[in-house]
Amino acid sequence: MLTLNNLVPAEGSRRPKKRVGRGPGSGLGKTSGRGHKGARSRSGYKIHPGFEGGQMPLYRRLPKRGFTNLFKKTYTLVSLDQLNTFEAGSVVNTEALVAAGILDKNGPVKVLANGEITKALTIELEKISHGAKEKIIAAGGVIKE
Repeated sequence: MLTLNNLVPAEGSRRPKKRVGRGPGSGLGKTSGRGHKGARSRSGYKIHPGFEGGQMPLYRRLPKRGFTNLFKKTYTLVSLDQLNTFEAGSVVNTEALVAAGILDKNGPVKVLANGEITKALTIELEKISHGAKEKIIAAGGVIKE
């Protein structure tokens, strides 16, 4: 029976560690397989990822494209189906959405016309899609911007 106290690796899967710098008979004595001079022979040598031996690295050879808009506004998307959880006549704003557990935190919200709305609600949110506006008003709701 195989138990934790008699586990052994498969035959030939493990090799003994190379002991460098232990005399000429080992084949890895004196310079320990590092050669003579140069950065690679010294302690503390590191090579940064992307280094190509002095050749212009790929990340510098490729052209730069686009930019990052620092003023971009990202909206949290809410569908009309999610607004059906509120009672009829209630006011829906970011605080109400956070309290209902639909959003994680306060921030700009956009309502999308996914699904149907059956209750008359007062919506006080930053953005509402055209289709969502029509469905909210058709259900008897009010939009305050």
